[in-house]
Amino acid sequence: MRHVYLRHKRQFLVNLRQSFHELSGWVQKHLDIDPLSGHLFVFSNRRPDRLKVLFWDDSGLGVCAKRLEQGTFAWPGGEKIAQPFRFEQLNALISGLKKVGERVRLRR
Repeated sequence: MRHVYLRHKRQFLVNLRQSFHELSGWVQKHLDIDPLSGHLFVFSNRRPDRLKVLFWDDSGLGVCAKRLEQGTFAWPGGEKIAQPFRFEQLNALISGLKKVGERVRLRR
């Protein structure tokens, strides 16, 4: 079973200009998980209006990125350095779906 690991804690922010080499090294060092395991690793910037997804697809490492023109992603809370997440939740995050009752923040 493949999992999605989300990472957005201020003390462990990742520079989103990093390539898949640096991101995979971060995963190995801080999460102690093999980046070639087939799991997805999602990173965000400080705002969070950008994200990167590191993944292995049986032929090589890949990185996808998304930047919002307005607003921020509805990043889930949590105290762990990384938290498991379901694919449905990742799809909702990337699609910009908000939790019921959640305030939408737009940057100006």
